[in-house]
Amino acid sequence: MPSNTLHPLALTTMASMLMLFYSGGAAAQSQETRTLAPITVKAQGTESALEPVSGYIAHNALTATKTDTPLSETPQSVTVVTSDEIRDQGAQGVQDALNYAAGVRSDAYGLDSRTDSFRIRGSEPTVYMDGLRQNYNWYTSTTRIEPYALERIEVLRGPASMLYGQGSTAGVVNMVSKRPLPEAMREVGISYGSNARRQIQADLTGPLNEEGTWLYRVVAVGREANTQVDFVRDDRLMIAPSLTWQPNASTSLTFMALYQDDKSGSTSQFFPWEGVALDNPNGQLPVDRFIGDPDWDRYDSRRKSAGWAFRHDFNDDWSFKQNFRWSLNRVDYRSLYSDFFTLRGGWAGDPVNKRMLGRVADATLTTVRMVSADQNLEGRFDTGAVRHHVLLGMDMTYAHQDKESGSAMTDYTNNSGGAVPLIDAYDPGYPAFTPPSMSTDPVARQRDLGVYLQDELRWRNWIAVAGLRHDRSESSVEGQPDYTNRATTKRLGIMYKADNGLSPYLSYSESFSPVFGTDANGDAFIPLRGKQVEAGLKYESQDGDTMFNIAAYTLSEENRLVPDPTNPNNQVQIGKTRNRGVELEYKQAIGRSLSVLANYTYIDIDDQLEGIPKHQASVWGKYRFAMDGAAGLSVGAGVRWLGHFTDGIAPQTPSVTLVDAMVAYETPSWRLALNVNNMFDKTYVSTCLSRGDCWYGSQRTIVASASYRF
Repeated sequence: MPSNTLHPLALTTMASMLMLFYSGGAAAQSQETRTLAPITVKAQGTESALEPVSGYIAHNALTATKTDTPLSETPQSVTVVTSDEIRDQGAQGVQDALNYAAGVRSDAYGLDSRTDSFRIRGSEPTVYMDGLRQNYNWYTSTTRIEPYALERIEVLRGPASMLYGQGSTAGVVNMVSKRPLPEAMREVGISYGSNARRQIQADLTGPLNEEGTWLYRVVAVGREANTQVDFVRDDRLMIAPSLTWQPNASTSLTFMALYQDDKSGSTSQFFPWEGVALDNPNGQLPVDRFIGDPDWDRYDSRRKSAGWAFRHDFNDDWSFKQNFRWSLNRVDYRSLYSDFFTLRGGWAGDPVNKRMLGRVADATLTTVRMVSADQNLEGRFDTGAVRHHVLLGMDMTYAHQDKESGSAMTDYTNNSGGAVPLIDAYDPGYPAFTPPSMSTDPVARQRDLGVYLQDELRWRNWIAVAGLRHDRSESSVEGQPDYTNRATTKRLGIMYKADNGLSPYLSYSESFSPVFGTDANGDAFIPLRGKQVEAGLKYESQDGDTMFNIAAYTLSEENRLVPDPTNPNNQVQIGKTRNRGVELEYKQAIGRSLSVLANYTYIDIDDQLEGIPKHQASVWGKYRFAMDGAAGLSVGAGVRWLGHFTDGIAPQTPSVTLVDAMVAYETPSWRLALNVNNMFDKTYVSTCLSRGDCWYGSQRTIVASASYRF
């Protein structure tokens, strides 16, 4: 193909996606991906962000620039959690995999079987899978991602709307799926652990023909398990096949699919303050207490997705990429949970004895269809002594939501509570319950379209990153006025990469997030707008075995919704919230024997934002050794410390120190491991919210695993 013509597949797909966006149709999917063939090693001590990483230290990432860029040349805070780290720490969910990630509060809502909850710089980040938005909503329409299917997790801290469109000031958590590999690797494994956890898994990959032009991968998980809360399951069936076609060194097309079926419930019971963080005459509510209806409560989700990742290199300097994905997610969520708000802190039905708890019955059946695509043209050229690495792209997302819902709550004028009876939270007998009737909610649609331009400039030891983007976001709810928001966001960063491995930098970035609805006067709300200034210092040793980052930032956000002090039925947008902080991250590999991760986070947050600890820190280490001539032994241990904090008028959430550990034995074919999280089985509160409820954190879990490679 001539180097000055676009690949026909690129032109056809871009045109079809534009038509789809404006027509509101439903079709296919893609992903920001690792196209693994061919692999080009750039220099000693570095690797491509598109290939697997051995150990805990990744040197390149895609998320911060949408290009394969070394972290030491990226003027913004980025943390990469590798698959080796996920495995060694025994992560049972993405939330667990972020326990030792710098700047992340990984258990924002403790143990939550419905979703992974984490916070970055005081806000909730936008979650992506392979560079494409995962969803717009929270637990009522999401499926928890299986960590065994991930190659890495990239955390970009701070506003990122210039590359990703609407999102919060927190940044982006981008999960990268496992992709086909050019060399055969087959693994099967089993595990058994706490809460009757039984799991079988497989990861199979390699070439399909002698020429290596066809590669495959299949990742699968089957699990039956309980949780620390009575009557709440954690069952899963997941299969993720992928197929890569690479007819030559210039073109690669990877097809990806996913099927995941989860049967679970809600470990979150929304217990009132008194009985968790405050005294109750009956003592503390047990961590395993379930106050719902065993035959009615559930959180069952089924996710299907399919799409591709395409790349074509026109020559050594110019290339075209596209990630494309269609997904369908159905969630059947039914829950009887504590009425903590009728009387703030709970116990409206029994304010003296504080045993009989009022409840809310809430049911939703949600179906979300999404189609997303991100395509860009990437090029390199020089203007005099300045080298340019430009990215011109367009991304779009269409989402369609159908929903049925119903709710009811305890009637406090009826001694028994009516249709939703009171329950003795300290000795539940699970009284007869009449489920609420369901009704069809208006159909909701979301369309986003963004165009972006980014240039990475290099002159001698200086690096600059500049970008500009324009977005149009349209939302509609059947029977209500449509809302259209437009925003232009910017990004600018400058860094000096010294020859001794030190790289100081200064950056500025912006975010925007639409706010749907109107105030009491019928005026539409305007989008949230965020701004960040960050100054930092990065260090990477010449051999690549030591990395250290320190970042200080100031964040501000305008137009946040708060209750109207003069009208309880209205909300108003306040002028500005602000928070600032400092983050330190350290990673080191000492030969093949010792790997260490450590981080510390300080944040001074605005009182109007959700409470999180001012201070938190963690350290994890793994040591490999031989004993009596037997090589392949390793032990690991980690300590996580979360400082105390208060959310508004809620009781203080106490500080807590948690210890994790692992021991493993590995040969070229076998890996046997034992993981223990929260080793000393501390009962702790992850958060208490000013609205009236508290959330427990995860208790001790022990998991033994065995895997065989062939």
